[in-house]
Amino acid sequence: MCNLYRMTKNKNEVAAWFDAINDLGGANTADEVFPGYPGAVVADGRLMQMSWGFPLVLKGKSGQPLKPKPVNNARTDKLDSAFWRASFEQRRCLIPVTAWAEAEGPSGGKTRSWLSRPDAELFAVAGIWRDTDEWGKCYSMVMTDACGVAAQCHTRMPVLLQRADHGRWTGGTPDEAHALCRPWEGELALDRTREPWSGRGQMGLL
Repeated sequence: MCNLYRMTKNKNEVAAWFDAINDLGGANTADEVFPGYPGAVVADGRLMQMSWGFPLVLKGKSGQPLKPKPVNNARTDKLDSAFWRASFEQRRCLIPVTAWAEAEGPSGGKTRSWLSRPDAELFAVAGIWRDTDEWGKCYSMVMTDACGVAAQCHTRMPVLLQRADHGRWTGGTPDEAHALCRPWEGELALDRTREPWSGRGQMGLL
C-alpha cells in the first residue's frame, strides 16, 4: 500500500516527460505527498493539481456526519464497486512519482522504506480521479499485489505503468486498462531508512 510518495522533479520537467500541457501555473506541490494533500497528476493531456484521496464521509455515534477522510488507494479487485466504478471507467489519470514509501518496524517506531525504479528517475503510477463537493478534483492510486522487494514491505503496491502503456491506461477501454493492473515485472530498488514514519492525514485503502 502507499500512504506517502515523492515527486521531486520540477513541473516543467514533468510536463515535458509526459508530453502534457502544464496547467499547474503557480501551484506549489511538496516533494513529499501525503493523503489529503495536493499533488500533481496528468489527466486529459494536462498536468494539473488535485488532492490525493477521494473523500469518504463516515458517521459518528449519534449519526452525525464526520469530517471527510481521504481514501487514497483503490484495490484492483474493487474497481467495479460503486465507490470507484465511474472514475475507473471514465476518468483515469497518470500520477508522476519518483519513489513511494512503506512503513516498516514496530508500532510506535516505524520507519520509512522507499521504493523506486532504478531504470527511471520519474515514472507513472496508475490513477483515477473525480470532481468532489468537498475538495474539488481528487485522485487515488490503484493498488495491485506486491512483487519483488516491494513484497518484503507490504502485500500491495501501486500499479506501475510502462511508458508505452500510458495511452492505453488513460484512453483505452476499461478492459484494456484493467489488464494493466498487474504486479510490476521490472526491477525495483528498496532503500530502508531510519526516517521516522509519519502517517499524517492517512485513510488508506478501499
